[in-house]
Amino acid sequence: MNRIFTKLSLKKRLLIIILTSSLLPLGLIGTLSYYKMYSMLNNKIESSVQNNLQQVELSLSNTLSNLNHVTQQLAFNGSIGRDLKQYLDSTNVYEKSRLEKELVNELNIINFANPTIGLTFYYFQNDHRFLFENFPIKKDFDLDKLPILQQYDSITYYGPHKASNRFDDSSVISVFRQANIPDRDDVYVYVETGFNFAEKILQSNPKGMHVDHLIVNDKGIVSYSENSDAFPIGAAYPADTEPGKLVKHNGYYLFQNVSNQGWSVVSVIAKSEYNKEITEWIMQFAGFSLLTIAVSLLLGWLLWRMMYVPLTKFNNEIMQLANKNFHSEIKMMQIPEFDHLLHQFWHMRRQIWDLLAEVEQKEKRKADLEVEKLMYQINPHFLYNTLDTVCWLARLNGQDEIDRLVTSLNKLLHYNLDKQGQDTTIKQEIGALKEYLNLQQIRYDFRFGVKIEADETAENLSIPRFILQPLVENALYHGLGDDGVIEVHVSMEDSSHVIVSVSDNGIGLSEEAIQKLLHNERGEHKKMGFGIGINYVKRILSSRYGPGAELQIKSSEGQGTTVLLRLPLKKEGK
Repeated sequence: MNRIFTKLSLKKRLLIIILTSSLLPLGLIGTLSYYKMYSMLNNKIESSVQNNLQQVELSLSNTLSNLNHVTQQLAFNGSIGRDLKQYLDSTNVYEKSRLEKELVNELNIINFANPTIGLTFYYFQNDHRFLFENFPIKKDFDLDKLPILQQYDSITYYGPHKASNRFDDSSVISVFRQANIPDRDDVYVYVETGFNFAEKILQSNPKGMHVDHLIVNDKGIVSYSENSDAFPIGAAYPADTEPGKLVKHNGYYLFQNVSNQGWSVVSVIAKSEYNKEITEWIMQFAGFSLLTIAVSLLLGWLLWRMMYVPLTKFNNEIMQLANKNFHSEIKMMQIPEFDHLLHQFWHMRRQIWDLLAEVEQKEKRKADLEVEKLMYQINPHFLYNTLDTVCWLARLNGQDEIDRLVTSLNKLLHYNLDKQGQDTTIKQEIGALKEYLNLQQIRYDFRFGVKIEADETAENLSIPRFILQPLVENALYHGLGDDGVIEVHVSMEDSSHVIVSVSDNGIGLSEEAIQKLLHNERGEHKKMGFGIGINYVKRILSSRYGPGAELQIKSSEGQGTTVLLRLPLKKEGK
């Protein structure tokens, strides 16, 4: 995963990071909110539906209780039932007429005392005759077509249905009860009552949802349905539902509230309707999420632009540097951090330019030095063989001084020409210096003394070749006369530097002469013997040690000259 991520561009990385930082919180918040909202809505809807059904159940129970009370008055045990028995048993026309009027008055009183009571009559089952009806009865009246809500031995409650009153088309609940007239088991009482209050409760939509209702009788048969397509009247109510709980069945949510008598009221809510509020919330959250993602993408693009443009400028500056364009103008980007980096880059470019110029100058000096060295190189073997021949001739002729001169010259040439460019030790350099001094003492027509001292700890230290000989040659060249003395001292200054001192008691040098010796880059002074001059020493030190080595000349006219070398024990860069 890490390997794949490292191959992605900056733009893709920013896009992934910003989308992750926005989508992850959105996902977590959305998931938590969804389950919390769903739980709250479930509880809220369930509570609302339950309260609604309890009101309907209470209203229907009161209505049935009232119907039961009214029919008891109309039955034989009631006040009117006994008068009905006398009316049925009477054979006297006048008595029968009087009793009929009294029954009508009593029925009117009951209807007046119970304003919710609608159609009322006695029904004689054997001859299908209606008696004492207070309203005209519809011609298609049929008890068998009415939906049974609850049924006992002598009484039957019918669920909501259209009124049997010819002038009324509202929904009613009715009861059909045996009057229990002695010797007459075919006499029944039928009473209807309004269903308006319960119907209003059923039609109220909890939480703004469209809710259908069912009334299921004690046998589990639907006796009233507001959704006849899915739950027709007379159909069996699903047995897999659990009363008192909201359950899902065939795309509907059902909530059943069972009464004490066994019948129940059921709320039927379509799944789409039930989830409407949570769906609306999901749509709103989705819109908010899309807006958040769009803003995140915009911010990511802006961040990418803020980084891409400076990086492009940095790339252009690097390309300018690669093309050796050190003087192009740098334009600031008005972003403090990047402007600071550009300023640092500009400073680094200037330093690179200065370093390149310095390296170019050093290379030029090095080339000049190499050419100068080549001017003094001759074939070593030719010289060795020639000098050996001279040495043998001198010995054969008894010329001891010439023999000594040639022997010293041969050793000096062997040292100087055998390993050009390689380092040597202080001990070897001093040995070569002594041979050189032997030659010079034979060459000059004056005598001079030489004193050489070196710390034993410093003798094996590595130094460049030819740095002592030019210094001694300089002492011989600048006014050393009779009784002159040259002193060479090598000592350790500390654990990291060695001090080399070459002093003479000659006529000394003026300040102008010292400056010419130190700063004459092309070595225009006259060369002597094998010497290459102070300028050579200075350039060798600069090449090998850089600024770590020091060369000083201390002199005054008539007071002699001292040349000091302070050399580090390690070369530059090592």
